[in-house]
Formats: sequence, structure tokens, C-alpha cells
Amino acid sequence: MKKNRLTTWIIGGMILGLIVGYLCHSQARDAAEAKVIAGYFSVVTDIFLRLIKMIIAPLVFATLVSGMARSEPGSIGRIGLKAMTWFLSASVISLLIGMLFANYFEPGRSLALPLPDASATTKLATGSLNFKDFLTHVFPRSFFEAMAGNEILQILVFSIFFGFALSSLQGKGPRVLVHAIDETANTMLKITDYVMRFAPVGVFAAVAAAITVQGLDVLSTYGKFLGSFFLALAVLWLVLTGVGFLFLGRDVFRLIGLIKEPMIIAFSTASSEASYPKTIEQLEKFGVSNKITGFVLPLGYSFNLDGSMVYQAFAVLFIAQAYGIHMSISHQITILLVLMVSSKGMAGVSRASLVVVAAVLPMFNLPEAGLLLIMGVDQFLDMGRTATNVLGNSIATAVVAKWEGVDAEDKLSSMESAVPAGQTAVLAKVANA
Repeated sequence: MKKNRLTTWIIGGMILGLIVGYLCHSQARDAAEAKVIAGYFSVVTDIFLRLIKMIIAPLVFATLVSGMARSEPGSIGRIGLKAMTWFLSASVISLLIGMLFANYFEPGRSLALPLPDASATTKLATGSLNFKDFLTHVFPRSFFEAMAGNEILQILVFSIFFGFALSSLQGKGPRVLVHAIDETANTMLKITDYVMRFAPVGVFAAVAAAITVQGLDVLSTYGKFLGSFFLALAVLWLVLTGVGFLFLGRDVFRLIGLIKEPMIIAFSTASSEASYPKTIEQLEKFGVSNKITGFVLPLGYSFNLDGSMVYQAFAVLFIAQAYGIHMSISHQITILLVLMVSSKGMAGVSRASLVVVAAVLPMFNLPEAGLLLIMGVDQFLDMGRTATNVLGNSIATAVVAKWEGVDAEDKLSSMESAVPAGQTAVLAKVANA
């Protein structure tokens, strides 16, 4: 009942944000004043996102180390291989869906807007997107620097070493440390509950700020583009749900019911970070052990961005259509392969999906300035792709857990073996929440 109330309040915050944003946009004298008004809403959104970000680093570290400390070394490699197999397969499917819908609806050809000047620039830092820098960036120079910057992959690398080392040690000291890390994870989840009470206000402010600046007219101007893009996302949702059903059975619908809150938060704030702690909590309630969630979910947030895959394929073809540039099937297959590789370096890059598209356009003689055509509605596109990323990563994590045969009962038994008997009831409550 409590969770249903929170969901209702979040949806209410979105609707109220639309209304208030529209009123502010219509009353603003010019675009400059609209931006000033939106800035006041953004203060609230920034506070909410800061509260979320303060949870992420310790939560990732605690959940991953807690699971690895009780895992066999060989199981981590096996889990990683299964996860990457899913991630690569999902990426190919997502890119194909984006390309199919962009080719069928051709939203760019009917765009009744003047094309930008060839000398226009998007001012995106595409130079930061290359495989060498990405690979080097994965390994942290300092654990504290990684924690301070919420660098998920760097925290993941350090946590793997820390978890392996902790699992190889024997004696009372390591057991006490494992127990302390378990309690840290539970404490961070409790903090997440407190922060989520502020979610409806944060969602309201985020939506109000976007509509105050953009207005509702932008939705009708780009109606076909937005409509076909969200239809492509809907088909991807059906595909992900269908594949999830093959492995999870009817439980996949229970999983979707549990993650509706983090998906709404991701949609309204266009931030994967905002939904991350709540996603962990809901996956645990579904029955996925911390060992799987703590490893697969952070990995997925860097390598399994299904919604972003659809967006990138869609955006590249949209720009080509807007300029009247024909893209053959062989060109499109090449684009798909390039996006498959380049998108895996998105973690840590500001406005990552836009950056990937801007970096890929010159490779196929498409003007980078064409990205300006969609930057005006990118906020709305980002909302859809971010929510889809949450769905894809949640299903991926649950399926990998199913493959491994690790569930909440396995987690409970392993926790009981390392914790004094007096705390068994508490652990049972956590595992079955």
C-alpha cells in the first residue's frame, strides 16, 4: 500500500509538472525569462539528484563486495560471461529495432524546418569518446577519486579486487568486516527509502523545468519523430518482456510491477543514477541475490543501455533523412556495427548518447550540425531511453540470476552462515522483503 501511494504521488508530480510548466511557459515574456523560471525548478531537481548520487558509490561498493566475499572465484567470471552475452544480444536487437522503425516511418523526410547552416556546431565533446581513453579510464587511479566521482566501472574494478581479497582471508576479522559491509548495504537501502520520499517533488520540478523552457508546442512540432521513436521503444519493451518470459515465466510480470517506480523516476528525471538505488532494492524484493545484483547491474549501466541503442540508430537515420541523404542497407549495417562498438564507451561521458551520435556522423559523411535538429527535444527522448535502460537492465539481472540458480534463499543461507544466530530473523526479513 505504501509503495502504491508513492507511485501515485510520483505520477501526480509528473502531471502537476506538466500543468505548472505549461502555465509558466505561456506566462513568460520571452525565452530568457522562461529559462530563469526553469532555473528555480532546477534547483529542486538538482537537490534530489544530489541526494541520489550520494547513495550510489557506497551502495555499489557494499552490495558487490558483500556478494563476492562469499562467492567462489570462478563464479564471477561465469556470471560476467553470461551477462555480457545478454548485453551484446540486447544491443543488436535494440539497434535493429531503431533502424527498422526509422526506415519505415521516415520521420526526417517530413520535417518542415529549415536545416542548420553547415558551419553550425553542437559543442559536444566528441573527442572524449575513444576506445583507448575509455579502456584506461576503467581502472581507477584512486579508490576515493572513483567514489567521489561516482565512477561506476572504476568502483566495480576496485570492488572485485577487494571482494576477492576478502573471500581469500580466514578468521574472525574478515567475518566481522563482511558483516559490517552487509550492514552498510542494508543501511544504504534504508537511506534510499528516505530519499525516495522526496521523489514526487523532484519529479515535479524536473518536468516543470523542461516544459517551462520547451513548452508543449515542441511535442506537436516533432510529433511524428517523437511518436515513432516511442513506438520503437514500446516494441523493444515487448521484445524484452517476451524474452524475459522465456526465462522467468510469469514472474517477469511481477518483476515489471516491482520496477515501475524506478522506471517512472528514470523517465521523469531522465537520469539513470536517480533510479539506480531503487532498482537494486526492487530486484532484491524480486528475489535476486546481492551477489548477482551488485555485479550485473553496475555492469549493465555501462554496457547494456537498450533505450540508448534505439535512440542512436534512430537519430543517425533521422538526420540522414532530414538532409535527403540516402543510406543503403550496407551503410546501415556498417552504422549498426560502429554503434555497437562506440556505444560501449558511453559511461562517464556527458550527454553520452548525443556524443556517440555526433562522433559517428562524420564517419558516414553526415553533417554533425544535423544533431541540432533533435537537440531541442532531446530531453523528451532522454526520458524514454533512460526508462527503457532501467527495464532492460532489470530483466537482464533477473535472467542472469535465473541462469546461475541464485535466489533469495541462497543469499539467506550464505548470510546466516557468517552472522550470529540472534540476527537470523533480521536477515530473513531482509531476504523476503
